[in-house]
Amino acid sequence: MEAQALKDIPLLTKEDFKSDQMVKWCPGCGDHAILSSVEKVFPQLGIRKEDFVVISGIGCSSRFPYYMNTYGIHGIHGRAAAIASGVKIANTDLSVWVITGDGDSMAIGGNHFIHVIRRNIDLNILLFNNRIYGLTKGQYSPTSPKGIKTKTSPDGTYENPFNTGELVIGAQGSFFARTIDNNPKMMVKVMLEAAKHHGTSVVEILQNCVIFNHNTHELVSSKETKDDNQLQLEHGKPMIFGKNKDKGIICEGVKLKVVKIGENEITEDDILIHDQYSEDPGMHSMLARMAPPLFPMAMGVIRSVKHDTYNDSLDEIIKISKETSPLKTVDDLLASGNTWEI
Repeated sequence: MEAQALKDIPLLTKEDFKSDQMVKWCPGCGDHAILSSVEKVFPQLGIRKEDFVVISGIGCSSRFPYYMNTYGIHGIHGRAAAIASGVKIANTDLSVWVITGDGDSMAIGGNHFIHVIRRNIDLNILLFNNRIYGLTKGQYSPTSPKGIKTKTSPDGTYENPFNTGELVIGAQGSFFARTIDNNPKMMVKVMLEAAKHHGTSVVEILQNCVIFNHNTHELVSSKETKDDNQLQLEHGKPMIFGKNKDKGIICEGVKLKVVKIGENEITEDDILIHDQYSEDPGMHSMLARMAPPLFPMAMGVIRSVKHDTYNDSLDEIIKISKETSPLKTVDDLLASGNTWEI
């Protein structure tokens, strides 16, 4: 955006994006913290308030458009990505945000989800992952851990869950990040990076459902265990974690391994350096797959690479067509081909 245009944008605050609607999420739900974080992010983007659009599907997370004082669409189950694609392609100046859950995006919406990522349409997807269907009262979802007992799996699930990051990167995703609902500072930082990314950005937010799947992310969320089970990634920095910052990740052959600094002659120089801009998705996929208890869970921006976007390619095709087509007006079109007078 040009400097003069930026000067014309009024200074916005968090209050400008607060809706007058009553927020109808359960007390203690992680969605409240996510909403607050988004309200902090939008004023920092230098975008006019009327140029934001928030689009959702169906689920607890999908109430989000009502709670943001922006334009919005509460869509149908699993179709938020498809609706958002149309909105962004029709008006590329808009900042389009998709709010979805693990069930909405990866079950009924699975095809739309992977194809919007493959096309790399310039929009932002915030995926709330509580590993359960909350709005419909506690059925297992595509990310529910194998063996979990729910209303639709009373004897435990026997399905392998999706790993969100692995699915995104496998669909040729250009941006994937992971954060957690009890760390607002990290959420804001990651969302800002997602907003600046040109292409489809996917931010997985580990979110707690206090009613139907309480403490599903306990190992990475509780004060007692999170330090040893979270690897907070920073580009150009070594992958060090642990309560005493004495653990790290190395690559042994083609596999990642947790080591302790100071043991077996391991020093900080042996620890892998995070490169979120690497074109090779191999390391990013391995980081996305890591999970307790064998590994810490990677948090922050895992992958951020520059790929051609659908929007740019479409604009270029339209430009070339306008320059090369013999048809310049509707009259030209109507008078083309076989015509006759009555």
